[in-house]
Amino acid sequence: MGMQTTFTLHWLDFLAFGIYFLVLCAIGYRCGRAGKKDSADYFLAGRSLPWYVVGSSFIAANISSEHFIGMIGAAFVYGICAAMFEWANMATFTLLIWFFIPFLLSARVFSTPEFLEKRFNATLRQFFAYVTVITNVVAFLAAVLYGGALALQRLFGWNLWFAIIALGVVAGVWAVYGGLKSVAWMDVFTVVVMIAGGLMVTYLGLLVLSGDSRSAIEGFKVMIERNEAQNGIWKEVVAQNAPHIIGSDQYNRLSVIQPPSHALTPWPGLVMMIFSVSIWYNVINQFMIQRVLGARDMYHARMGIVLAGYMKIILPVIVVVPGLILFARYPEVMKLPWAEVRPEADKGYVTMLQSLVPVGLRGLFLAALFGAIQSTVSSVLNSTSTIVTLDIYKRTIHPAASESHLVRVGRLSSVVIIIVAIVLGGFINRFSGSLFMYIQSLYAFFAPPFAAVFLLGILFRRINAQGATVAVILGFLLGVGLKIYVQVVDTHPAWIEPFQMQAALNWVFCVVICVVVSLCTSQPRPDQVTDQLTLNWKKLNILTQLGRHWYSHIVLWWALFVLIILSLLIVFSGVFFK
Repeated sequence: MGMQTTFTLHWLDFLAFGIYFLVLCAIGYRCGRAGKKDSADYFLAGRSLPWYVVGSSFIAANISSEHFIGMIGAAFVYGICAAMFEWANMATFTLLIWFFIPFLLSARVFSTPEFLEKRFNATLRQFFAYVTVITNVVAFLAAVLYGGALALQRLFGWNLWFAIIALGVVAGVWAVYGGLKSVAWMDVFTVVVMIAGGLMVTYLGLLVLSGDSRSAIEGFKVMIERNEAQNGIWKEVVAQNAPHIIGSDQYNRLSVIQPPSHALTPWPGLVMMIFSVSIWYNVINQFMIQRVLGARDMYHARMGIVLAGYMKIILPVIVVVPGLILFARYPEVMKLPWAEVRPEADKGYVTMLQSLVPVGLRGLFLAALFGAIQSTVSSVLNSTSTIVTLDIYKRTIHPAASESHLVRVGRLSSVVIIIVAIVLGGFINRFSGSLFMYIQSLYAFFAPPFAAVFLLGILFRRINAQGATVAVILGFLLGVGLKIYVQVVDTHPAWIEPFQMQAALNWVFCVVICVVVSLCTSQPRPDQVTDQLTLNWKKLNILTQLGRHWYSHIVLWWALFVLIILSLLIVFSGVFFK
């Protein structure tokens, strides 16, 4: 129907990719040489990362093949609302900057399970450690390896198993060799390549839409006009598919605010996902927060997240706008049966690379895609080995282990973890449904209980270990029960079926249980509610290390980031574009 599925490379493309790969290896080798002295060096880069490395690595760990393949396809089908998966992070990043970073860094911990032990008890620490390892291997590593391999299979016809093994080995080698320092500094280079390559694709797409004028501004106007779908085939295909998207015959592709019936971004689900999943993903999920724990100090940690916030502003230009461009160019794809639309839309990035990017530059965009996969795999692998080594091995098996012994265990565990993830990655295609739904469903199951008790534990000193433990256990049981209920009971309410709504319900349940049980039992010990572990509302012990000068002040750059996001949400709220 117009979407291309083949991808050819010139020798200049292989040269461009080869240069990228050599530079990446040089950075990994150079930074890894000094990152292996003890556990703090290996697992937290010696707590030496500057803000620009913290922010770049935070974003690089987050972006994977699902963004370049899946999110562009989602934007093609659903429109601008796909950008909410990036812009909605404004709320979580704000909580991270102002409430979570001060306590995570003040506690001087290696991992979030360690923080949970200090604030609550050892039981919660160990439970969270085991859940984190399982989640990282099954929901992150295996899924990312499979998604990346699937992209390479579609692009070049590679064997799926070969692609999974190649990605696992290449992406894992530097995490095993140099620890977090190698991973984080490599991420800086990777993010530059990803953003530069992604922006170039978007720019070239806008030029094509502009026709003879060859103006990106004119191309943007054409893109907006066609996505408004007020006439022609664009109006026809939107009317045809609106019932599948929101259950109505009217649909605004240029609005980020969508009704509760929306298939992808119902606004109630998005609001609650901030607390139920996003806090877990961005704050207590070890593979994301580890680069924050490795920051030089609180200022560099906070400013790193501010930088990540600005990158979240830019990301939709790279992974959402191309989907809008593709809809403007290939609206006939939406005439396919609904079950075939999304798989066809996922070919969009390949189509843009093949039809728009000149020979020689395609290697750069292949590097951007590979970098997105490599950085996520390396980050998850490093963080998982941290949990295995420090929260499981040292905590329960060998408490007296030396620093050099812990580094060796960290490397060995990394090798075992990547082997397990490679094997699991090869079998994910046996599960029904899309990769996106597979990952998101797992997030919605694991996240709510821990997100609830972590937030409550920092904000309120009365929350105790008994309340947190009971809430987490019952929350997991409720999560299992909800999934069984939806599958078994045919007459269940429609609103409870989306994974976002299940996560929201579970989070509210855990909040109530945690508060009630805490109030009905004894107060926490004094050492569990110090100013280093909980918010002191009288002192507001979060207003330190904000910057020495006005032009480098955290408040200034954070407020500007929030203002830009709010402005974008207003512009694309459905008021200006119909």
